[in-house]
Amino acid sequence: MTKEFAVPPVIFPSGGNPTVGGASNMPQRRVPTAPFQPQRPSNSGIPFMSFEIGSAPTAPYGAGPIGGGPAASSGAANFDDEEPLLDELGIHPDQIWRKTKSILNPFRVNPTFHKDSDLSGPIFLYLSLCLFQLLAGKIQFGVILGWIVVSSIFLYVVFNMLAGRNGNLDLHTCTSVLGYCLLPVVMLSAISLFMPQGGPIRFLVAGVFVIWATRACTNLMVAVADGGEEHRGLIAYACFLIYTLFSLLVIF
Repeated sequence: MTKEFAVPPVIFPSGGNPTVGGASNMPQRRVPTAPFQPQRPSNSGIPFMSFEIGSAPTAPYGAGPIGGGPAASSGAANFDDEEPLLDELGIHPDQIWRKTKSILNPFRVNPTFHKDSDLSGPIFLYLSLCLFQLLAGKIQFGVILGWIVVSSIFLYVVFNMLAGRNGNLDLHTCTSVLGYCLLPVVMLSAISLFMPQGGPIRFLVAGVFVIWATRACTNLMVAVADGGEEHRGLIAYACFLIYTLFSLLVIF
């Protein structure tokens, strides 16, 4: 027994193309519209910028800062006027060399170079002392740095207490002078690498370098600050204690 189903007739449109029920839902291609152009107020002083792609004018080759032109020449002129990097960091090698060379003569120390204090030279001497101690098998970076800080504060307090109201020594100048006068101790550390351990010769050589550093530091302290001439002996004693401590690090 068969069952018949009623099938509706198919009606074609007059155009000749059948219309499927889902074809009407297909996305239609949109026609491109003009780019967005915001309104520019008549009284605005801000330059107007177009958002249209391809509307930017193309400059000829060589007109920009890379290819040349006035922008590049002005940038090169500004770069030539800049100071060297060492000068911007406050490091002056010629000044450091003059200050270091003035310590080499303990009987005639020139204090004019040390009135302009800096810490670049003392840091270099500190690293040199640590390096020579490292070559001797002693890792004393923190110990030497701590002693320099404590010694600078100690000498600063002692000098200003002795000078009273006339004392004008600041901590930066005190650290600079104390660090530059560390040069004899650095030389002692270098020489001790080739000297026998123990014995009176080692102590005798260390005493000579300690007296050298003490005399140089005392003369500079009295020269760069006011109020220390009357108490030269006490200032020399404080400097002697400081450089004796550093020499003991080298000897033992």
